[in-house]
Amino acid sequence: MPEASHLKFRKSSYSGSTTQNCVEVADMTYGTAVRDSQNPEAGYLAFPSDEWAALLNSVSK
Repeated sequence: MPEASHLKFRKSSYSGSTTQNCVEVADMTYGTAVRDSQNPEAGYLAFPSDEWAALLNSVSK
């Protein structure tokens, strides 16, 4: 798993703009990294591209 310092995290477009509770995402070679913006030092979860796409598809319905 790559060090988080090598990843370029951004606020997820699925997070609300009026709340401090949000997640950050970063593109990885073979997927997406997700972390808590309030606790970035806790690390991140890595999702393979197909699993990330399936998650976004299921929550966008």
